[in-house]
Amino acid sequence: MTNIPATYESSRDQFRATLASLSDRWTGSRLLSHSLADSSDLTIEVISAEATRQKQKLLILTTGLHGIEGYVGSGILQLFIEEYLPRLDHETTGLLLVHPINAYGMKHRTRVNKNSVDLNRNFEENFDSLKPLNSHYESLAHLLNPARPLQHPLYEKFSFTWNVLKALPKGARHIREAALMGQYRVHNGMYFGGFEPQEETKFIQNIFLNSTRDYKQVVLLDIHTGYGPRWQMTLVNPPSEKMTAKETATRFKVPLVAGVNPDEFYTIHGDMVEYFHNMITSKYPEKKMYAGAFEFGTYGESLLQGIHSLQTTALENCLRWFGGSDAARQWMEQEYNELFVPADPKWWQKAKADARQAFDGILSVEGYFRNISPT
Repeated sequence: MTNIPATYESSRDQFRATLASLSDRWTGSRLLSHSLADSSDLTIEVISAEATRQKQKLLILTTGLHGIEGYVGSGILQLFIEEYLPRLDHETTGLLLVHPINAYGMKHRTRVNKNSVDLNRNFEENFDSLKPLNSHYESLAHLLNPARPLQHPLYEKFSFTWNVLKALPKGARHIREAALMGQYRVHNGMYFGGFEPQEETKFIQNIFLNSTRDYKQVVLLDIHTGYGPRWQMTLVNPPSEKMTAKETATRFKVPLVAGVNPDEFYTIHGDMVEYFHNMITSKYPEKKMYAGAFEFGTYGESLLQGIHSLQTTALENCLRWFGGSDAARQWMEQEYNELFVPADPKWWQKAKADARQAFDGILSVEGYFRNISPT
């Protein structure tokens, strides 16, 4: 039975051990372990398996771009390895499996890397041009970036609610966009995209560019948690995807699809899936490609649940930078884990069912399953 791993180390060990399950069919499969600078105990693990006869299709699965989300991502990746690898045609299909992109964040159960950069806001080229973006962020600093130690949970809940009420006249959508799209000025702020490309970003860019070159078709699926309804996974299309959400849902037979835009999801700058979708389709226009993200919702999507999510994200960032009381730390660790790694076994069972539905729909329509003649 596939479960969510308890630690970064146990998850990494499990991933490394899966290489043996590929080697009998993908005979040239290999494990690449990239140690992070100044942190040799933290590694990005990549299993690369080339098609054994003819390079036609490449499947890329990535986890842990937001470190703590790598725990659920690891479980979904293991589900894929156990249940879907046997259904792929190793002669024509290559694999690129990544665990986790943000090893520091997974180890320390936070979304950001060691430089407090949100890596899913870091896939950009010209960082100087990004500084003017999200000009409203500082105006909401009292809500999004309180620069002080956290106090007792009751005080923090009251204070955050009061600050939300003060900001609401600007509109919930205004707050959501300012909070989530990414910003490139406040280094200790939420969703900080960085001042330059991060080590993890450059490593993944290089791996993807080299791996996709010789294949005619690419499917990229990136696994996340935290956004959307609690009991239904959302398949998220990048802005450059030509299919609408409705067309995607019909094509892949999945219940819920959203595009990265203010109406269906929210605006993102420096998004990894969008970066590679654009890079591959512009550099290799002859290639066929689908790229998307699996978003497993946790708190839920109502206004109150959205405020709860924002509170947890903002106060965890505050705790990392400014510390706080023991009660606040214990409370925030529990809240943050529940936001990205829910403890309810029923949630995990539903997440696996949703993942299966999405894998079945996408890989079937895109022609990744091998044809097995009846005997």
